[in-house]
Amino acid sequence: MSDVPTDPREARARHDELARAIRDARYRYYVLSSPQITDAEFDGLLRELEAIEEEHPRLVTASSPTQQVGAPRDAAFPPVEHPQPMLSLDNAFSREELDAWADRVQRGLAAAAGRAADEEQADPADAPRASFVCELKIDGVGIDLVYRDGVLATGATRGDGVVGEDVTAQILTVEDVPYRLDLDDPPALLEVRGEVYYPLELFERMNAERIERGEAAFMNPRNAASGALRQKDPEITRTRPLAVWCHGTGAQEGVSFSRHSETLRWLADAGLPVDPETTVVEGVDEVWDFVERWTAARHDVTYEIDGVVVKLDDLAQRRQLGFTARAPRWAIAFKMPPIEQETTLERIEVNVGRTGKATPYAVLEPVLVAGTTITYATLHNEIQVRAKDVRPGDRVMVRRAGDVIPEVVGPVLSKRPEGTQPWTMPRACPFCGEPLVRPEGEAHHVCENVDCPNRLFESLTHLASRTALDIEGLGEQTVELLLERGLIHDLADVFRLHEHRDELLELEKWGERRVDNLLAGIDAGRRRPLDRVLVALNIRHLGPTYAKTLVRALPSLDAIRGATPEQLEAIDGIGPTIAAAVSAWFATPRNGELVEELIELGVTTEADVPTATSDLPSLEGWTVVVTGTLDGFTREEATAALEERGAKVTGSVSGRTSVVVAGADPGTKVDKAASLGVPVADDVAFRQLLDDGELPDG
Repeated sequence: MSDVPTDPREARARHDELARAIRDARYRYYVLSSPQITDAEFDGLLRELEAIEEEHPRLVTASSPTQQVGAPRDAAFPPVEHPQPMLSLDNAFSREELDAWADRVQRGLAAAAGRAADEEQADPADAPRASFVCELKIDGVGIDLVYRDGVLATGATRGDGVVGEDVTAQILTVEDVPYRLDLDDPPALLEVRGEVYYPLELFERMNAERIERGEAAFMNPRNAASGALRQKDPEITRTRPLAVWCHGTGAQEGVSFSRHSETLRWLADAGLPVDPETTVVEGVDEVWDFVERWTAARHDVTYEIDGVVVKLDDLAQRRQLGFTARAPRWAIAFKMPPIEQETTLERIEVNVGRTGKATPYAVLEPVLVAGTTITYATLHNEIQVRAKDVRPGDRVMVRRAGDVIPEVVGPVLSKRPEGTQPWTMPRACPFCGEPLVRPEGEAHHVCENVDCPNRLFESLTHLASRTALDIEGLGEQTVELLLERGLIHDLADVFRLHEHRDELLELEKWGERRVDNLLAGIDAGRRRPLDRVLVALNIRHLGPTYAKTLVRALPSLDAIRGATPEQLEAIDGIGPTIAAAVSAWFATPRNGELVEELIELGVTTEADVPTATSDLPSLEGWTVVVTGTLDGFTREEATAALEERGAKVTGSVSGRTSVVVAGADPGTKVDKAASLGVPVADDVAFRQLLDDGELPDG
């Protein structure tokens, strides 16, 4: 933050400049769902404006962004006035700022207790002991749900905090939101506050599908949720798997509470989703412990968080402290380090993967994002580069969330240097010089040269990976060394390495034990199931799930390679894209030769189909989440057993989940299941599910 101008004219000019920038940023964030600056940059602008107003109080007016919440509503939706205004929260960015807020709270409570004339003179030690509720700050879209006599009357966005947009029809498509509260005697009026969000796994899956189709990816889960909620056609919103966490109430008639934690328990009992991570703590030290724990574990939940909200638990104490013009004095939002940062896109290069797919990626001026230094970020394909209009030399926003590969969100157009040119995909492969072609109807360019050196390197590395043949000892460095020494030239050569044992022993620092372990790993890889062999062949679009589907229908390599595209597409779960890719791969003469070599070298060609498969109970239509350590099953074995019976196994819990199978140390998924009313099965119940196709009673 720059120094505060002392000259009144300079201060006014800077104040006007900041106010315009903040209003524009709010409009783009809340209404257009298309921000052009990061959250951290916005926070910096607002803090600078607050510092100027503190030094020059005459600049504080009702129209100042420091006195307002949200942004003007979207005129496309009818206006809804909130029964109580939806205020914003003040922010803290450090332990010192959190302590200062807690000290103000204690002084305010001491003053309210009558032991001091005013807050400034009050001694915090005289205040009643304060309990705080710590909530994860969901990076979503604020929603206001108004229930009258237990039935949802309106659902509205925040808008400007007083008037929001009527999205009742859209919010009713969200499974988490009950139309009718689960109460025998519902209150006449209940205003519920919450956040609509996009579960991360579903967001990433949706974006991957959009990218495959050549459509522009959504910038982040928050923007995707906002865009889905603002669809004029509610049926479009229904196709987007949005979720909601409720975190408080506004106006209410016919019900009252004494503590915030009591309110949340009541909301959960009424059928509203309440985040199970919400915790009551005593004192600011315990607040800080919560903040530190979740800052380190922010990617352990299935939704995106950007901070921790801290609130007084005692509602009477809240009333004593009251509000400022825009925020309650009894709450604060601690902001975690941002997962988006600005940097310079130095150049765009292209990588060629194991299936020949050519993927552009950004080479960046190194930037620290969420604790990790980012130098490279994916750009997906040429269509995405053009849709985002990022160019070498641009200042760009880079995003990293959880284990997701860092990606360039978009350019900062206001900082674009003059003379930059749109980027286009090179015509030739940067590794072999052969043409890069874009198949009709597809979004990605491809190097069709199966002998492309980088494609071969990526293929060999993938063949040895856990999802394929899981060959221990055959990592990237080993593959690179074997290629360099000319000991392997294609996938089949991996299974001929036992013929080169003496040459392997001559490699620098390779002892007899390392060589024998590698050869034993290759021998084990030769015997992996047929679906893993298919994955190892590097067929475009064919991942582990589709490979299992294929093998269940056609349990031999001969049957699969002899099937026509029409026969493959007729298999339930195999669409035209995968059918065409599988058929085209086996029809390529060079690939046909490779398959024959692998068969001669003893790779698995028949699926191990249980003779009693037809007697297994059907779990068709079940969606199952497996978490924790199960007794007698690895995670992969449990997944395979469920899929063998027709169940769909996913990684995140939602209202669509049939059951969560939980072993030891299950993590937060069990809590999420409890909040949604999803059954949880232990090891014993899981075995009964596999044996009988149903869960035990109770």
